[in-house]
Amino acid sequence: MVEASSGPRILAVANQKGGVGKTTTAINLAAALAELGRQVLVVDIDPQGNASTGLGVERARRRVTTCDLLLDGTPVAEVAMATATPGVALCPATTDLAAVDVRLVGSERRSFLLRHALRAPEAGLGRYHHVLIDCPPSLGLLTVNAMVAADAVIVPLQAEFFALEGLSQLMLTVRQVRETANPALRIEGVLLTMHDARNNLAQQVEDDARATLGDLVYRTVVPRNVRLSEAPSFAMPALAYDSGSRGSQAYRTLAREMLARHGAATVEAGA
Repeated sequence: MVEASSGPRILAVANQKGGVGKTTTAINLAAALAELGRQVLVVDIDPQGNASTGLGVERARRRVTTCDLLLDGTPVAEVAMATATPGVALCPATTDLAAVDVRLVGSERRSFLLRHALRAPEAGLGRYHHVLIDCPPSLGLLTVNAMVAADAVIVPLQAEFFALEGLSQLMLTVRQVRETANPALRIEGVLLTMHDARNNLAQQVEDDARATLGDLVYRTVVPRNVRLSEAPSFAMPALAYDSGSRGSQAYRTLAREMLARHGAATVEAGA
């Protein structure tokens, strides 16, 4: 097992458009990184709690949540819980998060709450190599909190018409956060999801994305795959539900590509 560094790399998985594979990416990339010997914390800040469900944590078990983390200053160590996926821990979410905007309307530091929770010395994240923040499908306060806290943003981009048009608003938000709150924030990568190689439109979107964004677009492309869609209903990542599926293999490839970009070592779990 690789040793964790003094602090993890914090990545927000964000796109203001729903249904683009954001949560699928968060939980399956976490599982794939764990297979490579990394310790991963998934922080669910979507009031729908889909990442929590997808990692097998029933609502009845979410007694301490990211709402407590943000609003009450509960330490990460008291919120994080083990999941059925070895090497993956979770800060779960519930619908209580939906009230965050209203409760924080008068707070001057409302955009820095998650940054403080994850980066404070007492956060105790030294055992993790990566923190993946699963954002809600909006560019509201919760997503801004994730961007202020993060080192970089992973953007799942569905291979469909208008995909690049929607991306421009997200890029603008990243730039605004960089200028006002987190100068070090960058785009980690753009991930093409739900890609159907038989579809001319999907190929056109991919070509346009690579022409426009260049190396920001991961070489890895996640195909449209029924196993990725089925796995959440069984409360597990696709890598556990059907390890050999094309979707599972794509996220393994993505994990290796992401680590290679940073020259990070990989150690297969159990090796």
